[in-house]
Amino acid sequence: MIRNARYMAIGLIALSAAACQDAGEKQGVGTLLGAAGGALLGSQVGGGSGTLVAVAAGTLLGGFLGSEVGKSLDRADRLAMEKTTQRTLETTPSGDPVSWRNPDSGHSGTVTPQPSYQNASGQYCREYQQTITVNGKTETAYGTACRQPDSSWKIVNG
Repeated sequence: MIRNARYMAIGLIALSAAACQDAGEKQGVGTLLGAAGGALLGSQVGGGSGTLVAVAAGTLLGGFLGSEVGKSLDRADRLAMEKTTQRTLETTPSGDPVSWRNPDSGHSGTVTPQPSYQNASGQYCREYQQTITVNGKTETAYGTACRQPDSSWKIVNG
C-alpha cells in the first residue's frame, strides 16, 4: 500500500506536467500535485503523532520532486509519452516495456502494461508501470487506465 501510494504520487506528478503548456505552469502544477501525492504517501507511513510529521515531510519532498519533473517535460516529451502510453496499452503484450525518447531534449521513458481485466462497470482496464528519465534521473510510477468507447485509454489513477 505504501509503495503504491508513492508510485501513484510520482505518476500524478508526471501526468500533471503533461497537462500543462508552459514551463511556469508545468512547474507550479507539478509542485502542487507532487505535494498532494507526498502528503498521501506520508499519511500511509506514520502512526499516531508520527503521521503528521510523515505527512509534512511527504508534502515537502513531493512538492520538490513534482516541481523538478514538471518544469523539465516539454510539449514534445508529453506527446511522445502520451502516444507511447496509448499505443502500449492498446497493443503491447503484458510485461513488455515500450520506450519513448525525445531526441531534442534527451528525455525518455518506458511504459510496461500488465494484464487487462474488466472492472465493475464492465470496462477493460490495465495497470501499467511508467518510467520517466529527465536529466539522468529516473522516476517510476504505477497507474491504471481504462479503455473508452472510442478505443482510447483514460488514466483513472496515476
